[in-house]
Amino acid sequence: MRKTKAKKRVLLPDPKFNETLVTRFVNNMMLDGKKGISYKIFYDALDIVAEKVKDNNPVDVWKKAMENVTPQVEVKSRRVGGATFQIPTPVREERKIATAMKFLIQYARKRNEKNMSQKLAGEIVAAFKEEGAAFKKKEDIHKMAEANKAFSHFRF
Repeated sequence: MRKTKAKKRVLLPDPKFNETLVTRFVNNMMLDGKKGISYKIFYDALDIVAEKVKDNNPVDVWKKAMENVTPQVEVKSRRVGGATFQIPTPVREERKIATAMKFLIQYARKRNEKNMSQKLAGEIVAAFKEEGAAFKKKEDIHKMAEANKAFSHFRF
């Protein structure tokens, strides 16, 4: 590569739970630079999660939900001799976190509740219970990797 590798920016922890992972999630959820609104949506969603899942800490429920929708393997396209193969490859740690956040936010936005905090809370609780659209997406990725494991000898 010609250019130097980009420096990793340091994220400040969020004000309520003192977690950098929460800040990263809020940054991913944010639209048009409205970080305050994004924080409010996230904290309201965690309040709703606390009501739905009584005996657990809402941040722990959210972390468990993230863990449940985190893919371990994914398929990448590779051309070998004119044919394109889907090759299963393990996912880097940073990409695991990023895809889990992306799945949770993406499928929360598609839900049918009234506002975004209710949608997000619903998706977090569903992922915590190992159900819902984000968890199904992870399962589909794993099934595709399993179906194409015969091509894993073509790895990069």
